[in-house]
Amino acid sequence: MPPRDVTSLFLQLAVMLAVALAGGQVARRFRLPVVVGELIGGIVLGPTVFGALAPASHAWLFPLDGMVWGIRDAVITLGMLFFLFVAGLEVNLASLRWHGRTIAWTSLLGIAAPFALGFGLVWLLPELWGPPAQQSVMTFALFMGTALSISALPVIARILMDLGLSNKPLGAVVMASATVNDVVGWSLFAAILSSVAPEGLPHRPLWMTLGLVVGFSAVVLSLRQWVRHRALQWLKTRLPWPSGFIAAMVVLVLMAAAAAEAIGLHAVFGAFLVGVALARNHEARNRPREVLYQFAMSFFAPLYFVSIGLKANFAASFDLPLVCLVFVIACVGKIGGVGFGAWLGGMPPREALAVGVGMNARGAMEVILATVALESGLIDQRVFVALIVMALVTSVLSGPMMQWLLGLAPAFEAAARTDRPSLQGRLQPRSP
Repeated sequence: MPPRDVTSLFLQLAVMLAVALAGGQVARRFRLPVVVGELIGGIVLGPTVFGALAPASHAWLFPLDGMVWGIRDAVITLGMLFFLFVAGLEVNLASLRWHGRTIAWTSLLGIAAPFALGFGLVWLLPELWGPPAQQSVMTFALFMGTALSISALPVIARILMDLGLSNKPLGAVVMASATVNDVVGWSLFAAILSSVAPEGLPHRPLWMTLGLVVGFSAVVLSLRQWVRHRALQWLKTRLPWPSGFIAAMVVLVLMAAAAAEAIGLHAVFGAFLVGVALARNHEARNRPREVLYQFAMSFFAPLYFVSIGLKANFAASFDLPLVCLVFVIACVGKIGGVGFGAWLGGMPPREALAVGVGMNARGAMEVILATVALESGLIDQRVFVALIVMALVTSVLSGPMMQWLLGLAPAFEAAARTDRPSLQGRLQPRSP
């Protein structure tokens, strides 16, 4: 690699991290989620602002092809993998045993209602969504249904913690139902991506792809106890600690990502499943897990979220009617479906509505889903921008709306006293 290219790569990464740090600090100053500042910083650094004001300088700093572009894209892909891995570490599968009837209704309608709304609007009015929908109405309708049905475990966990609900029955229902939503949603998304035939892989019927997703998930999750209690203990006695554990985790993530890609699923699905399999329910993170968590949140996550702004011209691609439509159907489908399900499960109406509002937060999970879909050609930049705006606005509004519905005062003091990088804290604003 020529020295000039090495210099260009390091300069790009340094500028992206600096912008992410500055944007995050500005967001904190205005009591907004950190990810909002990082995304806005990326938009300023990308073709929307910097590229429009100084196109020659922007093209020099961020070339759209060549070796430097390829290496930067690989680093950002690694960031996406490790962000999904630490997101998977937040999943609490054991919570699914609690409040079974309520969780079943809440998670079922929390997926079905927004999925039906998203699918139905695309199917009935494909012309509203542009060329991708008109080229393949079924695939695009399945994607929009899936995109509107997922929640974001990290931001939901932080909302519950800030409102003092994480150890209450309502919090258990929200987290367990969001777990089901995310696992099912990402499984559907993996199947949809496979159906568009990644390069070098044949087309498969959707039913076959869904079977492959279920089988892959079963294999990874079935190794959960063996990896956690036998393999890691064996490694602990034979490798330096904690460096041995960290290396083993990185190997597992990369192997799962490679396996997912090899069978026609997306790499992020493999990374997410490894995080789910290694999640330690109700246990504090030990030192090596904390090192991985901190590195992912302090280096990979800022790079990834700034890179979102480099992928599209948010001014040229901002379609106000489409943005409003996506936001409205996302909120109506998720809040209505989840709230009705929680009510059917036996919760009082106001609490059921609060559960729906809490699960309406889309956060970074929606951002990643939209980015992967854009890169795979499933959506165009108009839909991409609409999904990003919806993810940010729902993340900012969910906490205050839950607080108002339940008449609660948030317990932010402990969170405000620490500057520890947090997956949840990136997406939930601080209280005054």
